[in-house]
Amino acid sequence: MLHRFEIALADVDRGVYLDLDLRVARHPSEDTPYLLTRVLAFALEHRDGLAFGKSVSDGDEPALFVRLGDGRYVEWIEVGSPAPDRLHRASKACERVVVWCHRRPDMLQQRCAKEKVHKAEAITVMKVPTALLDALEKKLDRNNRWDLSRLEGRVTIVIGGEVIEAAIESMPLSPAPT
Repeated sequence: MLHRFEIALADVDRGVYLDLDLRVARHPSEDTPYLLTRVLAFALEHRDGLAFGKSVSDGDEPALFVRLGDGRYVEWIEVGSPAPDRLHRASKACERVVVWCHRRPDMLQQRCAKEKVHKAEAITVMKVPTALLDALEKKLDRNNRWDLSRLEGRVTIVIGGEVIEAAIESMPLSPAPT
């Protein structure tokens, strides 16, 4: 299924103001919270060269990425709760690794603490609140129009006159070594 998202983005925290027109393919195995987290991550991580990975079924690509002309990844952005060995490989290959976690980020941290993850303290985990995704899911359609803003970590999304607000927290995958 294909979803269209027209997003008027005002990311005050990063100084990014633009209109996005996204067509996002939804894999049959992809649940709605995952889809919405991918779209939020794309908008709130937006920069030149950012692209969606092929699909949930392609285990070699992240959900989102920035790649150099020679094919090397510079940024690796996962959605969900990736395996520690996947994050280990990504961190060794990329300058920046981020996980947009929409379910139990504490479980992700616990799993990664038990295994070696290269530069785990440099990997950022973005905690997406379930209440935000639940509210967005109720408004999801084939064609979507969002006014999305972020100020001091607080996200506001206006859809058809309804305002949805939440804080998206950022934390390291693991504490810095002492």
